Amino acid sequence: MTATQPALSRGIVKQILSGDAVVIRGQPKGGPPPERTVCLSNVNAPRLARRANPNQEGSVETKDDPYAWEAREYLRKKLIGKDVCFSVEYKAPGTGREYGCIYMGKDTSAENVTESIVEEGLVEVRRGGIKASDDHQQKLIQHEDAAKSAGKGKWAEGTGTDHIRNIQWTIENPRNFVDSHHGKPVDAIIEYVRDGCTVRAILLPNMEYVTVMLSGIKCPMFKLEGTTQIPEPFAEEAKFFTEARLLQRDVQIILEGVSNQNLLGTILHPNGNIAELLLKEGFARCVDWSMGVVSQGPEKLRSAEKLAKEKKARIWKDYTPSGPALDVKDKNFQGKVVEVVNGDALVVKMGDNQYKKIFLASIRPPRQTADADPDQKKDPTRRVRPLYDVPYMYEAREFMRKKLIGKKVNVQIDYIQPAAQGFPEKTCCTVTIGGVDVGEALVSKGYATVIRYRQDDDQRSAQYDVLLGAEARAIKKGVGLHSKKDAPIHRVADISGDVPKSKQFLPFLQRAGRSEAIVEFVASGSRLRLFIPRETCLITLLLSGIDCPRASRPGPGGTTIPSDPFGEEALMLTKELVLQREVEVEVEAIDKGGNFIGWLHVDGINVSVSLVEEGYAKMHFTAENSTYFKALSTAEESAKSKKLNTWAKFEEPVEQAEVDDGPVERKINYKTVLVTEVTDEGHFYAQTVENGPQLEKMTEQFRAEMQANPPLPGAYTPKRGDVCAAKFTDGEWYRAKIEKIEGNNRIKVFYIDYGNRETTGSANLSILPATYHGLPAQVQQYALACVSLPPDDDNKNEAVDALYNDIINKQFLLNTEYKGSGLEYVTLADTDTKDDVAQAMVTEGLVLVEQRKEKRLAKLVADYVKAQDKAKASRMNLWRYGDFTEDDAKEFGYKR
Repeated sequence: MTATQPALSRGIVKQILSGDAVVIRGQPKGGPPPERTVCLSNVNAPRLARRANPNQEGSVETKDDPYAWEAREYLRKKLIGKDVCFSVEYKAPGTGREYGCIYMGKDTSAENVTESIVEEGLVEVRRGGIKASDDHQQKLIQHEDAAKSAGKGKWAEGTGTDHIRNIQWTIENPRNFVDSHHGKPVDAIIEYVRDGCTVRAILLPNMEYVTVMLSGIKCPMFKLEGTTQIPEPFAEEAKFFTEARLLQRDVQIILEGVSNQNLLGTILHPNGNIAELLLKEGFARCVDWSMGVVSQGPEKLRSAEKLAKEKKARIWKDYTPSGPALDVKDKNFQGKVVEVVNGDALVVKMGDNQYKKIFLASIRPPRQTADADPDQKKDPTRRVRPLYDVPYMYEAREFMRKKLIGKKVNVQIDYIQPAAQGFPEKTCCTVTIGGVDVGEALVSKGYATVIRYRQDDDQRSAQYDVLLGAEARAIKKGVGLHSKKDAPIHRVADISGDVPKSKQFLPFLQRAGRSEAIVEFVASGSRLRLFIPRETCLITLLLSGIDCPRASRPGPGGTTIPSDPFGEEALMLTKELVLQREVEVEVEAIDKGGNFIGWLHVDGINVSVSLVEEGYAKMHFTAENSTYFKALSTAEESAKSKKLNTWAKFEEPVEQAEVDDGPVERKINYKTVLVTEVTDEGHFYAQTVENGPQLEKMTEQFRAEMQANPPLPGAYTPKRGDVCAAKFTDGEWYRAKIEKIEGNNRIKVFYIDYGNRETTGSANLSILPATYHGLPAQVQQYALACVSLPPDDDNKNEAVDALYNDIINKQFLLNTEYKGSGLEYVTLADTDTKDDVAQAMVTEGLVLVEQRKEKRLAKLVADYVKAQDKAKASRMNLWRYGDFTEDDAKEFGYKR
């Protein structure tokens, strides 16, 4: 009677435990498949080495038996991942181990694995259990005898000590170990898969036993609760995914970093990168903390994760984007950089001439630290200037300014940061120039850091991992913000509007001729703020030789003063020409406000000439004495002929043949004024009635603020030339300018909105709030045209008194006739009767007629002379003793 043949089972070889033990798994169905460990019957394999178990008392390390590794490797190379069939002949009582035969095929006619390994001399046949009647078992004895005769495997001559591995179970200095491999691939065999992203491997040929965590990713884990391991969702599936592809496979590992005693690395299989595959299938997510060390293209990992998110695969089944989706057509554009804002933002001019402010994605610029500015602690009132006071802010701005200003860049919008906490919406982008990522370059220099995000926040730079790598390199080098040295200090003197300091600097700047400077800010077409590195000072520069319209600007009380015609266009032209560019400045003088006046050159271009050439400015009469007069004249003529901008309505004057039929009519352009003060010289101050409501509103707000915040007596130290707040004898506050400081607390002030003067004490003076500096003085000084005061003091006083009584606090029509000595000479006419004030005074014999050569004034002067002749005939006032001017001859000692 024949023995019953054992049943055949089929499976896939998962793992080789030793030369005589194999783990076989089934096919997966809705999860990891079942497994069986089959020991080869009738043979004994050499025992493999074991490491000491630190959790088990008395556990010691053991060495390989000779040829144990060769036996394991023989089966691994032959069987791993292959379909086999096997039969279990018996199960050992007590241990429950199953013993049987494994065939490399679908049935028993295929190669018998036990016979094959015996033939190689790598295992020993247990002859005590061999049955003489069993042909298969007898074959094992025959194969072993043949192997012994041939000296194969463990039957070779010698002790076999050279076939025992020297395994390095522990790496003493992981960091040095990783660095010693210089990022080159190392051959390895994966020995154990702990979870989807953590394995243990033997590195060849030195037999180092290491734990490797996959760089840049994390799979669901197994949490230990008591003594039980609880898998997170998809943890078992992720582990099986990695096992099925890597366990006991020949791979290459690129060691990239260290996490505690574990190594970080990328595992390369002939079929690809396992980390990328895990991400694509939704078994893993990218992690920032280790992404920075990935050497095999972190962007591939991000792309794989993005694909899984879009498919909502496995761990992403409930995924929703953390930010709004961008319209693809608006995502990429090109632009010209016109301004660098601090250390993380740019203003770019796009193809449609629109300007857009963009921020570098995932970049944090330098920040003010508590101990960064010792000068601020010494002087808490000192104005903070982040560009110069925040460590490395100036270096970050300069790095980008030198590389980007005026250059064309490629912009890719990564995400839109919504408005929050009072901050406006931000468009965050990756900016490249010539293939170089500006953000990466900035971070690698140590001039910025990378923002850290929540793991589920995907609103970040498309090059986020590149930025992390750049930051890691900057930290390693210790550059910029990561340096252990003291941060550079920029001590800059801001002399804008400081008259005494400006006067001190003026000689140095004048003697220097053309000085190098950087334009920090453009307020209007002809008003700029410059930083002069040589003098380490900030100045305000007014462009010489031109009259340029002003742009809109802040006014008192939070209002905005609208721009003059073409003021905004002039501002944009100047900005595009010079903003944040290296320029040359020629300083000529300063004005009464401490602003410097001079010429500005950029790349050989005179900015004043450019503004005139484009029709955004007109040549000023002060340019006549400059070396640039000819260039300005030519530019203005060109703009006129082309009728550009301010010259759009310009008409060339038509030359007519001069006809001697009387004097040319003078131009009359009346404006209504209110006379507020008359001086001892016969001049007067007047306000423009049109500006009255604006002055009243400003005065009302000003007094309300002074009443709400009354000044402390003695808190203000007056300085000559300061514009301050002064209390008049009526107890109200007005704007005033300090003209002279005398002894005994006597301070002479001039009320800039009314024209009167007063001597007062410091207790009646206070700092003028900054809001009220912007509105210009509301009163202007004038003199009567074509008349002069008599030389005699008594007659002069009589004339001034009469003028005071006639015009003070009254409205008149004012027409400017000519200018001279910084004054406008005008005629005043009664608003109702249109009677001429000066002509009336001439008729009364109070003033003298002054001869003028201008043809346009000939008729006016003739009328005045007739009035004067009438006064002489009537012996009025000056003429009461006759015509005293007849004796004004040289022989009488009078010289006009």
